[in-house]
Amino acid sequence: MGSCCTPDNSCSTNTVEISTTTAVADTTATVYAVSGMTCGHCKTAITNSVSALDGVITVDVDIAAGKVTVTTGGEPDDAAIAAAVDDAGYELTGRA
Repeated sequence: MGSCCTPDNSCSTNTVEISTTTAVADTTATVYAVSGMTCGHCKTAITNSVSALDGVITVDVDIAAGKVTVTTGGEPDDAAIAAAVDDAGYELTGRA
């Protein structure tokens, strides 16, 4: 029985080179102190409110520590983030 690689029963090791380009944006992770968070609802409310802002890539809420880490493309807009936290019903007390 012959090889499954090629019709002449020889094994071919042709390599196809694939070139990909990945754009990596400059990101900034900023940690904020937020008061008033006590439960999963708080986490969801803040995550949804801050995530809706332009330039926000991720939001990580640590209820126990009272911290919210916001990763943005470039420098964060502290005033917009504070307003989004306020709209969710909590108080951003500054950068941690």
